This record gives sequence, structure tokens and C-alpha cells, in this order.
Amino acid sequence: MKQLAKHIVATAMLGSALVSTSVMAEQKIGVVDVQGVFQAMPQAAEISNNIQLEFKDQIDEVNQLQKDGQFFAERLQRDAATMSEQEKKDLQDKILAVREKLAEKGQPLQQNIQRRSNEERNKLLGLIKQAIDAVAAKEGYDLILNAGAVSFAKDEHDLSEKVLSQVSSIN
Repeated sequence: MKQLAKHIVATAMLGSALVSTSVMAEQKIGVVDVQGVFQAMPQAAEISNNIQLEFKDQIDEVNQLQKDGQFFAERLQRDAATMSEQEKKDLQDKILAVREKLAEKGQPLQQNIQRRSNEERNKLLGLIKQAIDAVAAKEGYDLILNAGAVSFAKDEHDLSEKVLSQVSSIN
């Protein structure tokens, strides 16, 4: 009786393995290098330029504060021996004031630039997702994997170029 149960279990396991193998053989799997597609998109370069233009005045102000702080620090280091104590104190106060302004303006600016970059990046990733869905539907793929998550894939399974051309046609 035990022998019969073992045979039934073994037969069931073998049968399910054969069925799952045939099902897997019918699946069409592709790979897309999402990061590569993102970097190849002309819109990706435009994002950086647009954000630089959007925050240009604030970036210029922060850069000027950095230059002022550096100038005051170099002057204090260079001329400290010939300065009076009051001149040294005044220059140190200027350096501290510039550092405070820099901290007050620099960190929020950096956060705003990062926030806007993420917003624009997410828009492009949404376009890439639409393009992947369109290519998968058009060519009958069951599964599309990110190339970064795959150890190896034959070139024939790489759909990155098709996705890139599809993204270009979306805009």
C-alpha cells in the first residue's frame, strides 16, 4: 500500500513537472535595459537643462555666496598677520554670515532641484513603462524583465532598442 502511494505521488509530481515545463516553453520572455533606455532618451538630457534654467537665479545666488565665502576666508588667511584684531573679527563675522546664508538658501535649493528632477524622471519612467507595455502587447510577450535583474540573456531577448523607438514615437 505504501509502495502504491509512493508511485502515485511520484507520478503526480512527474506529470506536474511535464505540464509546467510545457507551459514554460510556451512563454515568451524579453529583457529591457530600462536605465539604458532612459539615458538614451533625448528628453533625459533636456530635463537637466530645463531644471538648471528653472532654478538659474537661485543657483547663481548660491554660487556667488560660495565665492564670497571663499574670498573672505582666503583674505583672512592671507592677511591675518597684518590685520588688526577688529579687522579679523569683522572678516570672521562676514564669513559666518555668508555661511549662514549659504545654509539657509543652499539646502532648500538642493532639495527643490532634487524634487523636480525626481518628478521629471518619474514622468520619463512612465513613458518607458508605456512603451514596454506596447512592445509586449504588440509582439506577444508574457514577461518582460529589467536587464539589471537578469544575470544573462541572449541578445535576441533584448527589447531595449524596440522600447527606445516606441518611446520616441509616443512623444
